[in-house]
Amino acid sequence: MSTIEKIQLPDVKNIIVVASGKGGVGKSTVSANLAIALARNGFKTALVDADIYGPSIPRMFGIENQRPEVTEFSGVQLMIPIEKFGVKIISMGFFAGRNQGLIWRGPMVANATQQLFQNTHWEETDFMIVDFPPGTGDIQLTAIQKLDINGAIIVTTPQEISLNDARKAASMFLNDQLKVPILGIIENMSWFTPLPHPEEKYFIFGQGGGKTLADELQTQLLGQVPLVADLGEAAEKGLSVFAQNNKTLVKVFEDIAGSFAA
Repeated sequence: MSTIEKIQLPDVKNIIVVASGKGGVGKSTVSANLAIALARNGFKTALVDADIYGPSIPRMFGIENQRPEVTEFSGVQLMIPIEKFGVKIISMGFFAGRNQGLIWRGPMVANATQQLFQNTHWEETDFMIVDFPPGTGDIQLTAIQKLDINGAIIVTTPQEISLNDARKAASMFLNDQLKVPILGIIENMSWFTPLPHPEEKYFIFGQGGGKTLADELQTQLLGQVPLVADLGEAAEKGLSVFAQNNKTLVKVFEDIAGSFAA
C-alpha cells in the first residue's frame, strides 16, 4: 500500500481541525472566536477556512474585499495570509466572488484544499485552526491524509438530530485508517438568555447533549456556548466577540482556548 505524501509545514506546531456533522451548528463561529482567543492569549495563530464551497470566515472577520498578496520565497510563489485580530487567515472566499458558487467536482476541491495549505507562507505558528465544512467528504479526507493533524474538536447543538450527525463526523476521525484524536466537544446554542434578564436560561434545544456525546466518545466537554444575539451580530459586522459587551461569551471562549491549549 502506497504512503500518501504529507504537506510539510515545519513552522506550524499544532494543527487543530474544527468539525461538525451538519451545517448551521455554529462551527465557523466557534473556529473564528477560538482562533481569536488563542491569539489574545499570546499564541501565534492561523485560521484556514477549508469550507471551499461555502467559505464564511472572510465575512466573519470583515475582510471579504481583501485579497492576499503573492510573494516569491526561495523561488516559489506563495500567498501571504490576511491578518486581523492577531490571526493569519486564508480562505477560498478571498478568490471567489461573494455570490459566486463553485461548481467543482471532488478532485478539483481536493486540489484547492491542498493549495490553501501548501501555497501559503506560514511563518512560525503555535496553533493552526482549520474550519472544516460540515460532513465527511473530499475536503476532510484530503486534509486528514495530507496534514499531520494533532486533534479535532467537534461542534454540536444539544438537539438529538445534531448529535447524530456529530457522531458520524466523530466516527471519521476515529476510523482505523485515519486515527485523529478528538480533543473535545463544544456545545453551541446550549441555552437562550434574554438580554434584559442575563440570569435566566431557557434550554430551547434540549439539555445535556454535548456532555452525553463527550462521554460516549470518552473525551471532554470543552465548553457550552449560549445562544445570544451578540455572537451573531459580531459575525455579521465582522467584529470579534471580544469587542462586545457580553462578558459571558468572552469567558466561554477564553476558557475553551485555555483548556485545550494547556
